[in-house]
Amino acid sequence: MIISGKATAQRTQQLAARHPGLVYNPLGGQSAGSTGLVVSQAGFGGYRIEAGNETHQEALRHALRQGINLIDTSSNYADGRSEELVGLVVGELVKSKELAREEIVVVSKAGYLQGENYLRAVQRKEAGNPFPNIVKYAQGLDHCIHPEFLEDQLTRSLERLNLDCIDVYLLHNPEYYLSWAHRTGIALGEARKEYYRRIKLAFAHLETEVARGRIQVYGISSNTFPSPATDPKFTSLANVWEIAEEMGRGLTRKNTDEEKESAESGQSFDKRSFDRLRIRRDHHFQVVQWPMNLLETGAVTERNQPDGSSALALAQTKGLAVLVNRPLNAIKGESLTRLADVLPPSYPTNSGEVSTAVIRCLQLEEQFHHQFLPAVDTDTETQKQLQEYLAVGLMLQGRWGSFGTYQNWRDVHGRFLLPRLQNAIHFLSSLPKPPPGLLEWLEGYVAAVNDVLGAVGAFYQAQAAADVKVLRGTAVLAEPDWQADTLSQIAIRALRSTAGVTSVLVGIRRPNYVDDVTAELKRPVEIKERNETWENLKHET
Repeated sequence: MIISGKATAQRTQQLAARHPGLVYNPLGGQSAGSTGLVVSQAGFGGYRIEAGNETHQEALRHALRQGINLIDTSSNYADGRSEELVGLVVGELVKSKELAREEIVVVSKAGYLQGENYLRAVQRKEAGNPFPNIVKYAQGLDHCIHPEFLEDQLTRSLERLNLDCIDVYLLHNPEYYLSWAHRTGIALGEARKEYYRRIKLAFAHLETEVARGRIQVYGISSNTFPSPATDPKFTSLANVWEIAEEMGRGLTRKNTDEEKESAESGQSFDKRSFDRLRIRRDHHFQVVQWPMNLLETGAVTERNQPDGSSALALAQTKGLAVLVNRPLNAIKGESLTRLADVLPPSYPTNSGEVSTAVIRCLQLEEQFHHQFLPAVDTDTETQKQLQEYLAVGLMLQGRWGSFGTYQNWRDVHGRFLLPRLQNAIHFLSSLPKPPPGLLEWLEGYVAAVNDVLGAVGAFYQAQAAADVKVLRGTAVLAEPDWQADTLSQIAIRALRSTAGVTSVLVGIRRPNYVDDVTAELKRPVEIKERNETWENLKHET
């Protein structure tokens, strides 16, 4: 059954009153079309959650029960399964009357063509009906914000979310067009002109979706709002605002003319018709989203607007709601740093020990290649794959010190090395007639790989623990108000105490993450302008 209704000012404020330990901020300013909604200072980020995972579902249930009333998801998160999980849990809590639909603010986004979306787009193209203005970004990854695509995506998102209205609908990283244009050699001025034309077209369509009642307000989630104005991928909030304002003026003229024509013809307006016209007299561009954290400070420190202000300052001036993503996952240079406490390793290691472990793996891999691989009864392609998968030492040789951060190493370890290694081990250990000595070799190789992975992990863990200690000290020195029990709480506190930040979107996949976040939210901290603090932090990190 479809969950009817939408978030309302009255019900979100009532929910806030039931959770006096938390702080709730207005979603947007006071201009016409403003929602009047209030949202928790931290929102539930749905980037890596998916339907079918009970731990993820319980995390969302727990967050909603604890008073977090903003959920952020997207059509491409987990190939749509993030939206499905949101629909499932919200539907469950609404049905049990633990919460009302009107108390929960749901945010979703559109723009990416990946997975099922990508395949459907290919099928449309083959049928002679492609989506217009597709950006061919990478193999299996396209991007689009054309009205035809947005209408299709909104329909699918509503179905997955089991809703008849999404409260906030965002264009998801439209700067993919600028990145593509820069890569293909299109002149910057020409690319930017086309970029904002596409955004204007998208906004015009989203106004019709507001009128249809399928969304309440809209906006943009862009990683390049905080970028330098000289960056070819930079998205100018001032330009986007002017597009919305121009559209608002157009809607005002259109509606005034309609009323005038109706009055002259003797027609009368019932209250519902008048309200519908009144709400369309201004645009519904009300929300922006961008990355900001202890290491990525550009939203405050980059003076990239025409008047010399920052994106955050301009958003405040215009009454825009600001949702912050990546509060705990900082990307600086090419490295990802997790802004969370890291304990020192139980068994520290040094570079000499790591090199010795790598050499041992290399020796065993050479033995497999020359002695055992030719004797494995399988096809040539499988033999080639086995050689590639059983090459941990070869991959780490000369490279193990270049992964940058502990988080980067964990990603390589968990998403690349281990899955390949496990597949090869399973194949060899399942052979009906393994070559003599192979299983003994395999046992020794697994032990050697465990040693080298443990050694490399300990190296980066020790480095991360030291970095965390320094970062905690730097942040608290920059602003004593930010003192908290953990680095993740310091990171959230820094953002939520900064005037202009509406809500901090925290990726939450386990119930205990919710407890960590809400423990911080319940601690009082003054919300004020902190430009000088962020400037100091920028120069110290």
